[in-house]
Amino acid sequence: MNFCQRFKLISTSLSPNVEEDDLRLIFDLIKKPKIWKKGKTIKRLEEEFRNYLEIKYAISFNSGRSAFLAILDALDIQKGDEILLQAFTCNAVVNPILAKKAKPIYVDVDETLNLDPNNLKRKITKKSKTVIVQHTFGWPAKIEEIRKICRENNLYLIEDCAHSLGAKYKGKFCGTFGDVAFFSFGRDKIISSVFGGMAVTNDKKIGEKIKNYQKKLDFPSNFWIFQQLLHPILVNYSVLPAYGINQHLGRIIIGIFHFFKILSKAVYKEEKKGEIVKYFPKRMPNTLAILAQNQFRKLEKFNQHRREIVEIYKKELKGRFEMPLDKKDENVLPTFMRFPILSKKDTNEILREARKRKIYLNDGWRKSAVVPPDTDLKKMRYRKGSCPKAEKVAERIINLPTHINVSQSDTRRIIDFFLNLPS
Repeated sequence: MNFCQRFKLISTSLSPNVEEDDLRLIFDLIKKPKIWKKGKTIKRLEEEFRNYLEIKYAISFNSGRSAFLAILDALDIQKGDEILLQAFTCNAVVNPILAKKAKPIYVDVDETLNLDPNNLKRKITKKSKTVIVQHTFGWPAKIEEIRKICRENNLYLIEDCAHSLGAKYKGKFCGTFGDVAFFSFGRDKIISSVFGGMAVTNDKKIGEKIKNYQKKLDFPSNFWIFQQLLHPILVNYSVLPAYGINQHLGRIIIGIFHFFKILSKAVYKEEKKGEIVKYFPKRMPNTLAILAQNQFRKLEKFNQHRREIVEIYKKELKGRFEMPLDKKDENVLPTFMRFPILSKKDTNEILREARKRKIYLNDGWRKSAVVPPDTDLKKMRYRKGSCPKAEKVAERIINLPTHINVSQSDTRRIIDFFLNLPS
């Protein structure tokens, strides 16, 4: 391993999918503020999405949570309605439920870190209205079984596809099984436009309601759009190099950018307290649609790369760690937004040791039944002990990166680190 490779920074999050063509595009877009909000690419992206999924409606928004808010409005979710969703999920999914004054009911996870159908059956009541299925880290949930339960109990089925763009079950795309679905193009998702999202459905009534909801929304401000355009530039040319020199310097640099609102955070502090911030819901601005479209056209390359990297992890780490997604299922084509492993050792200590070797594996999906780990669980209405499997997973999990900027030599560095941990 040469000197430069040994000291290259490996990071799971921030702007992991960004390649040189994306950066050139962003530099060009910064010079064209007249097309930041309105433009033809918004509709083109929606059309490409419809064609890709072979679905009737694809309606864009400035984030996955904005798309989810539109869906809840279209389903006429009312105060007191119970929305069943899995534990080990993000607060960005819970907050729209709370905003509708509905009640989140947490369901435990199965062996694939997805919603457990058996636990779901036990938690359905007369007040239940909707089930949300999260295809965790791009591994499809037991969607046919869950759909059957929903039909038997007259419940809407929403697919949360934030992790699973391109994943399939029995040859059919995730996002096309339920009544409606939403996708995220966040900075660390399968494709990234820093912020962005899409709601999709084949149901005409739901689709038209979501379209009407979108039409009533404003575009984000130019300042907010500018923040998003700056994110990949500053991360790639400032933040990541600073972390490569010293982790404390990296934290200082990104802290300054956040303090002066030069960059926005992936999850705002208010969202960790159960609030919807003013930036959502909004329409998808044209400039972020352009970024998303550029990434969308590289989707198959991205997902094939992820699968290849995961095969290396599985082969080299087998027997050393429990790997929930090391499974053979001919019905499943996963996307592997991350590759989770479960450790019996203190994961905080493991991540600290990894950082010393310039390997940054803390993606925020750990240590809590609702992530990030500093989320207020009381505000999320999560009762500790209600989903013990999810809590155990959150305590033990470390998510290995799979994105396009993790090379096979980077993967080897990560594997060598784990193989050399004290037993």
